[in-house]
Parts: sequence; C-alpha cells; structure tokens
Amino acid sequence: MIDVATFDQCRLLVIGDLMLDEYVWGDVERISPEAPVQVVAVRREDFTLGGAGNVAANLVALGAGVAVAGVVGADRHGALLTERFQHLGVDTAGVVAEAGRPTTRKTRIIAASQQVLRIDRETRRAVAPETAAALVEWMAAEIPQADAVLVSDYGKGLLTAELLGRIIAEAHRHAKPVLIDPKGADYTRYAGATLVTPNRKEAAQAAGIEIVDNETLERAGAKIMLEAGLEQLLITCGADGMVLLAHGHASRFIRSEARQVFDVSGAGDTVLAVTGLALAAGADPFQAATLANSAAGIVVGKVGTATVSRKELALACQPPSPDQSHKHLGLKELGERVAELRRQQKRIVMTNGCFDFLHAGHLHLFAASRRLGDLLVVAIDDDESVRTLKGPGRPVISARERVRTLCALESVDMVVVFATRELERLIDIVKPDVLTKGGNYAPDQVVGRRRVEAHGGRVALIPISEGVSASRVIAQIRQS
Repeated sequence: MIDVATFDQCRLLVIGDLMLDEYVWGDVERISPEAPVQVVAVRREDFTLGGAGNVAANLVALGAGVAVAGVVGADRHGALLTERFQHLGVDTAGVVAEAGRPTTRKTRIIAASQQVLRIDRETRRAVAPETAAALVEWMAAEIPQADAVLVSDYGKGLLTAELLGRIIAEAHRHAKPVLIDPKGADYTRYAGATLVTPNRKEAAQAAGIEIVDNETLERAGAKIMLEAGLEQLLITCGADGMVLLAHGHASRFIRSEARQVFDVSGAGDTVLAVTGLALAAGADPFQAATLANSAAGIVVGKVGTATVSRKELALACQPPSPDQSHKHLGLKELGERVAELRRQQKRIVMTNGCFDFLHAGHLHLFAASRRLGDLLVVAIDDDESVRTLKGPGRPVISARERVRTLCALESVDMVVVFATRELERLIDIVKPDVLTKGGNYAPDQVVGRRRVEAHGGRVALIPISEGVSASRVIAQIRQS
C-alpha cells in the first residue's frame, strides 16, 4: 500500500465547478401555523468549499500542494470562496471572477443531523469565451509542473466539450494522469481520460443499462469504456464498495467497510481526490482505488461536506491496535474531532486529573462518566503538572504510560495530555456537556466549573469508594 507520508511531495491541479456550501444548523421544535412545514430554530451557520473546492480541500488535508481553476461570480460569495482557498494555501491564480455570473451556492438546512431542505443558487450557462481563454492559458503553464490533473464536473457551464478536450490533450502531451468525476450521460466528452469515477446511478444512466447486480454493472462499465474511449473506469457503489474496470483486465471489486453513515455529501469528491493523489504518489490504480474506498468510508461518517486527514487515512488502513493508541489526541486534533462530534449532536463528557496510579475508584469514575453522554474525554495532567500538584517523586507513572493505559479502557473514547495552566483553554476547546469529578470534591472545589457552565455545561460529582486514593496506595507501596 502507498505510504501516505509521501503525499506532501505531490502537486495536483483541480479544474472544475467551484461552489460554496452553506450549512444552516438548527433544531425543529414545532410545525409552522402558516403551513404544514417544520420550523427550524437556527443555531449557527457554516460555509465550506463544495464541488471542485471540496476536492481541493481533501487534497490539502492530505498534505498535497494544490492549484485550482474554475469560475466564480464577481460577488461577495465568490470573494469568500477565494479567501477560503487562500486560507488553505491553495494557489488560486486559475480562479476567474466572471461579471454577471452568480457564484454557485448550495444552502443545506440541517436539524437533528438530517438535511430537511436544500436551496441552490446557480446558473448552468456556458462561461464567457474570455473566461475559457484565461483557463486554457493557465493550464498550459500549470500542467507541466503538476503530478496529476483532477477534473470535477458538476454541469455548471464550465467544462464544455471543447475545454475538456484541451485539458485531456494537454495532460497527455506532458504524460500526466487526468482523472474526472463525470456528469450527465455523454461520456464521449471524457475520451482519453486516465480514469473516470461515476457512481452506480451515473454509470447506469451513461450506459443505458439498469444495474441490478455485478454482471450488469460490469456490462455497463465495459460499454461506457468502449463507446467513450476510456482507459479505466472506477464505479462507486455506496455501501457495496467500488469496482475498478480496465481494458484487458478482469474487474476488481473493493468492499466497503461497515460504518455509520451520517451524510454522503462530497463522498465522490473524496474518491476523486484520494485516487488522484495516490496515483501521483506512485500507487497502481487498484491500490489508489482501495485507499479512496477507505477515505470515502471515513467522510460519510461526518456531517456535511467533509475531508479526511492523513492520520485518519493511515489509521483506517491499519489493523486495530491492541492498545487503541489512536484515541490519544493533541489539542488541535481534539478540537477538530469535537467539532465534528458537535455537528453530529453528540453529548460529550469530560473528566480530568493526574490518574498517576489507576485504581478501582478511577475505573468506576470512567464508567459512570461515560454513561452520562455519548463519548468520554479523559484529560490527564502532564508530568510537570503532576510534580507541581503532588510533590517530589511524582508522577510514578509517566504521561506516556498513563496514556497507553487509559486508551486501552473501553469506557474511554479520547485521551489528551495537558498542562494544569491549560485547563481553561481545554474546556474552551471541548465545551463539555458534563464535566465529572469524584464525589470527594465539593462543587465549588471543581476547578473550571464556571468555565464549563459558561459554555452551557454542568458539573457532575461521581460517588467513589471511600478510602480509595492513588496517593495513599503509592505511599503504602513505598513503605512496604
């Protein structure tokens, strides 16, 4: 399997329909008196990169260098989209702002982790001739320097047959692979592409064959490749995985991993990004498709248009670790994970302490805490903090070993190491619904209680067995 650590050595071009995905998050509490429709009480709004922008965002998350080309409107949403690219470090020299054209924007209304409505603002008319000319000039300069070219076609007027032909011809001239996420039923527009990645429904439409089993799927794929002059076809089949077809080779099926699906938005973008990046890094097509399959399995478990990180992808390709060390997160990773869990409306519980010498009371604390929510974050003081809090000779167990022990516990979902002075920052990152401490504390003794309550959370005190103390156990061992 390809080493994902080499991804940062690759540079890819992304050409296609740029979109701004707007997410409006809220709660449904009643039915409108004006009409039989739900009333969504809005809590927050987010903007993310969609379409070809999501392909680029996936590549950046995996460490690749990225340049993007496409068209936006000469409006505030086009400026916002370009700013988001630049914030990610994406080269936007190929993004053209066309006067009189709206920036494609899709607004999704989400309540209880489910889409209840989508609003599209777009045009599908062909781009202006001067826009196409600017893109051709950009391609001629950029393709020779790239490792692969990814084309994201959403049918919004950018990728005409003429422009597609220029892209593919230029890529061939410089021996660069060109991968395309297609749109519509006419795949002759993609003739000469290295790999095209339709989903099962799109492949059935393009072939004019109803796909009901593996036999009809292979027949549809073979017909598309023959009629469109394609080298390879990767058909994504949702929960059934993928199938890779190539001339002169037997079809190769890739099973998907069983995962909870929250949102399939952007899964095709992830497949295009990961397949293209893996090919650019030296993988063969089957290795690239297998890696993309794992990546798609990760992003459908997230709400909204999402990306997959290099660490997530590397972990997904490894067998489960006996010590579950993937539970150990830094503050930045914890923040990203918690943000995703919040989008899934998960209830987060946190407890913190030294946990220098685990005993039955600690195990009871973790199990009881976990029952108060959907996930438990255990935050442990670093070695310096333990020495300050507990005195000379402590900790007995290093932070590294404490982490390994805690990660092995079934009741613990995430472990983070922090310095005592960082507690308020940690609470600001996690914003726990519940912060738990042992029953030997009084509420006003819980450090960080006011911070937790300021974020809408609460403190819960868990009764523990009297007389159980790590410090006492350690003292007894030292005296024996």
